[in-house]
Amino acid sequence: MLLPHGTVIAVIDARNFRLLRNIGDEANPELAEAPAPHLDAHNHSGASHHGSTVTMAHDAHANAAIEWLAQEVQGHRIAHLVVIAAPRSLGELRKAYTKGIEQALLGELAKDLGEARGPEILAQLRGR
Repeated sequence: MLLPHGTVIAVIDARNFRLLRNIGDEANPELAEAPAPHLDAHNHSGASHHGSTVTMAHDAHANAAIEWLAQEVQGHRIAHLVVIAAPRSLGELRKAYTKGIEQALLGELAKDLGEARGPEILAQLRGR
């Protein structure tokens, strides 16, 4: 997957929301950790009210992350986006994608890489 300069990689897991930005170019990407925003997941209900409280909290966190990303895309602060999340979480995230996110989205990776560093993330994205 080619990652143009400035591409944002959002790594979303049950508790964390990490952002990395390609500070290199397409031929030689280099990911740098960017500050992640504080998310207010209390204003978001989980996708399923039939699941456990833990599942609902995870879904609320994921929805808050996608809402933040949508605002950044809409505000033209993110032009290119890659979303990485565990398979189940990615399925829930897709339900909340806006048209803007869909247009900015370069790709997705259904894998739990919440603790992975830049080089490992790049390796996983190349191995697709």
